[in-house]
Amino acid sequence: MAQKLPPLRFVRSVLKSFMAESGLEPKLLGPHLRVTNAVAGKVDFELDITKDHTNRLKIIHGGTIASMVDLGGSLAVASMGLYATGVSTDLNVTYLNSGGKVGDKISVTAVCDKMGKTLAYTSITFRNAKGELAARGSHTKYVTQAWKAQGNPFTPPEGAEIEEDN
Repeated sequence: MAQKLPPLRFVRSVLKSFMAESGLEPKLLGPHLRVTNAVAGKVDFELDITKDHTNRLKIIHGGTIASMVDLGGSLAVASMGLYATGVSTDLNVTYLNSGGKVGDKISVTAVCDKMGKTLAYTSITFRNAKGELAARGSHTKYVTQAWKAQGNPFTPPEGAEIEEDN
């Protein structure tokens, strides 16, 4: 029987699954993204910006931030105990300041604002290296099937690769 994990370890295990099973996240974000904290309903993560994350102005590309809104919404859902994190129904991004350039770190907080039986609503904020609000996003996810697939909250499915304790 799979073991119940604390939120940080559970969310890191979900991220590990994204990096192993998805086509986009490992190529775009790869080892440059890390979850720094997770509690029920909230996840903090950061990205070390490399050239692969930038546009022709040499600052982080809006598409990179949009992809992190998508991933952040999923991790916020995971922080509520769901390993399968549902599918997107809506995603929005507002860009407010530059997120940074190569060598900078962008810090992200993803919050699950409301979790229902059908939909989960999340909000994601991005802060640049100066601490300025660089962008904010929202991500709505359809979670009915994720709830059906989940046994006990914070319990990965059998055979899932579990993030090591650190």
